[in-house]
Amino acid sequence: MKQFLLLLTHFILIVATSFAAAPVTSDGDDGYRLWLKYEPVTIPAIKADYLKYSGFIGQSSNGETIGSASKELQRGMQQLLGKSISVVSSPGNRAGGIVFKLKSETADKQDHEGYQIQLSAGNIVISSESENGLLYGAFALLRRLQMQQPLKNLNIASRPKVQYRMLNHWDNVDGTIERGYAGSSLWKWYELPERVDPRYEDYARANASLGINGTVLNNVNASARFMSQEYIVKVAAIANVMRKYGIKTYLSVYFAAPKTLGGLTTSDPLDPKVRAWWTEKVAQIYKEIPDFGGFLVKANSEGEPGPQDYGRTHADGANMLAEAFKPYDGIVIWRAFVYKADPNADRFKAAYEEFVPLDGKFDPKVIVQVKNGPIDFQPREPFSPLFGNMPKTPLGMEFQITQEYLGFAAHAVYEAPLFKECLDSDTYVNGQGSTVAKVIDGSLHGYTKTLMAGVANTGSDRNWTGHPLAQANWYAFGRLSWDHQLSAEQIADEWTRLTLTRDQKARGHVVNMLLRSREIYVDYNTPLGLSRPWMGVHFAPEPWQSRGSRPDWTATYYHRADSTGLGFDRTTGGSNALAQYQLQVQKQWNNPDKTALPYLLWFHYVGWDKKLSTGKTLWGELCTRLYAGADSVLWMQKQWDLAKVNLDPEVYTNVAQRLKVQHREALWWRDAWVLYLQSFARQPVPAEFEAPKQTLEDVKKSVNVYLIR
Repeated sequence: MKQFLLLLTHFILIVATSFAAAPVTSDGDDGYRLWLKYEPVTIPAIKADYLKYSGFIGQSSNGETIGSASKELQRGMQQLLGKSISVVSSPGNRAGGIVFKLKSETADKQDHEGYQIQLSAGNIVISSESENGLLYGAFALLRRLQMQQPLKNLNIASRPKVQYRMLNHWDNVDGTIERGYAGSSLWKWYELPERVDPRYEDYARANASLGINGTVLNNVNASARFMSQEYIVKVAAIANVMRKYGIKTYLSVYFAAPKTLGGLTTSDPLDPKVRAWWTEKVAQIYKEIPDFGGFLVKANSEGEPGPQDYGRTHADGANMLAEAFKPYDGIVIWRAFVYKADPNADRFKAAYEEFVPLDGKFDPKVIVQVKNGPIDFQPREPFSPLFGNMPKTPLGMEFQITQEYLGFAAHAVYEAPLFKECLDSDTYVNGQGSTVAKVIDGSLHGYTKTLMAGVANTGSDRNWTGHPLAQANWYAFGRLSWDHQLSAEQIADEWTRLTLTRDQKARGHVVNMLLRSREIYVDYNTPLGLSRPWMGVHFAPEPWQSRGSRPDWTATYYHRADSTGLGFDRTTGGSNALAQYQLQVQKQWNNPDKTALPYLLWFHYVGWDKKLSTGKTLWGELCTRLYAGADSVLWMQKQWDLAKVNLDPEVYTNVAQRLKVQHREALWWRDAWVLYLQSFARQPVPAEFEAPKQTLEDVKKSVNVYLIR
């Protein structure tokens, strides 16, 4: 009976997923084309300029990836210029076309994927040391044409600053997505390998247009089924599509698979039979996927099995897997998101304590992947103290694109400022200017392998990301993984031009809204460095939540509100987490009077009546920010309305309606915080603000209703 119910449940999920993934027809812009809309050029001089080079596409190789580049140029030029262009294999001395040129390779791996675009001998010449680079150059040329930029003095040279640029999908075998807010999984496992959804190619195109060269298909809370032959051939079918666009395919692995899938009595990484099992499994994968990228591992974290179950270290576990990859080009990406259930510990310190002692003990094929902050993708966090403190071990960045703590698909939050805030932070490990970005790109410590990963926000929704503006976060991650020196404003302007409108005035309103959106969200959600205001599904406000299976799965663990004050003391008088940073960083945050207000409560317990640099007390400043944040969503609505006449009606309506939801929920979070904290501060809401009309008990009831619906 139990087996029957499991099969029935699986069938229902398959049917539900199938219907959720069905295409939806639309007369307007349904968002499917993302930033690759290729709408006709409207400036006659620009169009005429590019038409001079639309006679042919010179393809110097018959490789799959350069074929994809030619195909994309044909598609783009047809739609942008209204001109069909043929591909020729030997352009010779012909002029008036676009020519791909493969150069001889140098030793620098980043140079292999770099490209140059210039006018030469009457042609637009795209040159690179690799077919991947030629593909990226083709997309860069089309991006320039989409933005209606002239060809005069064309001479562009670009190379990625990071070697491995990838999306991490938290997708499950049943079609669900952990922290997914845009429908079900893109990967239709029940159809594969026989049917390959055409949408996979559009996904690959979108990623390649940004320079993303890797994708991890499944959840870090992995199922051992992905190591079975049944699923390896399914993954191979997807990999065959990704390969055409220069994208390698990776898998998350369940560390206990030798025991649960292989029938061994142990998964001890030092056991010879376990090591042999993994070696054989990797060989089995490469037989089906010759360019397989490698494994992503979450181990000994939040209940997942790992090497510590056998008294071994993270390095022992990672090195065992790395050994299995020795004959191949694949890598092992080991996540540093680990923390023990210690009621007396500070979760902030956990990853540092686990990994810094292992610096230099990891195999050269291993990259340790670190979340941008020390807790868990909060709306604002200080940078992880691991960055800069493991000079002998390549550290990769893990950002979260999906909005787990940023209002799901209901709230417009542009994440590029969050990404940049971390990347531009100074670790001071080798003096001033030792930014997190320089750790990640390898220039600070001389890492031979570099990585930036983003937890994907894609799903089966027709527009890919649920909220139309959430596409900007996928775009921003990709652009920054290629070049972390780009500004959040430049990326927002690019995305808006490519996706929403070319009109300068309308674009200005949208870009302003995007750039302020993250700070607005922080103000009504986690002002002054508050963190973890809601638990469970990570959406509803629950600052009062104090019961959990472990202390750090409660809200009160983080904000520590009581009748005296609020905040987590991480100075020498508290957990001393600040000691994990360099002295120059500690000086920024060790004095509450000098700590920048956005980080105040991250590092200090502050009294309700303490005067802050704004001239207000802590209580007064909290109220000001909570009210200003919620009210600012109305400003976002006005900015969006000002751009209305230059936006597709379907996109406008979709976002306008979501902004109304966002305002309602911003008021919900504002009132939850104000009423809850007021029960400790025992002070009235400042006179300039209208006190909440509901009681704390009313808010708690509304949250309970949300959590059970």
